[in-house]
Amino acid sequence: MYKPVDKSFFESPGLELAKQLLGQYIVHEQPSGLLVGRIVETEAYQGPEDQAAHSFNNRRTKRTEIMFGSPGLVYTYQMHTHTLINVVAGPVGTPHAILIRAVEPVLGHEVMRKNRGEHMREIDWTNGPGKLTKAMNISMDYYGHHWSHEPLFIAEGKKVEEIVAGPRVGIGNSGEAVHYPWRFHEKDNPFVSKYR
Repeated sequence: MYKPVDKSFFESPGLELAKQLLGQYIVHEQPSGLLVGRIVETEAYQGPEDQAAHSFNNRRTKRTEIMFGSPGLVYTYQMHTHTLINVVAGPVGTPHAILIRAVEPVLGHEVMRKNRGEHMREIDWTNGPGKLTKAMNISMDYYGHHWSHEPLFIAEGKKVEEIVAGPRVGIGNSGEAVHYPWRFHEKDNPFVSKYR
């Protein structure tokens, strides 16, 4: 039922791709079955000219190296104890990326509940970038993997009708970039992360 999207899906400019990802599915094939989440929130980071991006000023480090690669590669990084997942965007050599901030659980509810804690409400399993990777068993090991390949891939969903754009989350020290309206989410979806 879920098939990886074609590599060409990732060739749109970063801000466009950040919106196109809404409504698509993240699928993680596990021995216990499929874990599937529908993407409901993303944030775009526009590389060299975006002070909030890890690759601002074309900063090239062991961590950011993958962002200079082909669109559709997986960029993972650690924040505190959380793994965060991104889609590399833009042409090779242009280090843009899109953070996947929240998904709506679709398949694998029992595994997600176990991964996040029996006491936790479903609404809190995947409504944040570190929460969704924990719920869906996504680790740092996927750094450099391509989002069109199994066992972790993006599958085609339905286009989101109403998209809300606003400033990104948790980027306080990034000058004027703090105001860029590059966070996109499906209007009124309860699984969108809480904006602080």
